[in-house]
Amino acid sequence: MPHLIVEYSGNLPHFPEAQALSELNATLCAHPEVLDEADLKTRFVVADSFAIGTAPAQRAFVHAQLRLLSGRTPEAKKALSDRIAAVLRDLTPRPVGVMVQLSVEVVDMDRGSYAKERI
Repeated sequence: MPHLIVEYSGNLPHFPEAQALSELNATLCAHPEVLDEADLKTRFVVADSFAIGTAPAQRAFVHAQLRLLSGRTPEAKKALSDRIAAVLRDLTPRPVGVMVQLSVEVVDMDRGSYAKERI
């Protein structure tokens, strides 16, 4: 914990994943809610098969989901969400003629059922 999963549509060419991983981890680890940098697990998933709405327009998306153990305040969640959005806003490619939708979601994980080990 925490887990950051960033999904984006395959029609966003040259997404700078390595740079985004570095910047996302740095900004999240600088927040007091992330106590141990080694606990943060970040990954990117490219959606090659996707649909956005029903219109035949050129559209793309980037969606980040930050999964945290429950117990954070709404203010802390909002601050983390804003940090993620700022990095992705700066780094997301903007192909000409393509409307890109950016979203960030913070999800509580149940403390009672979450299991983690360092082996």
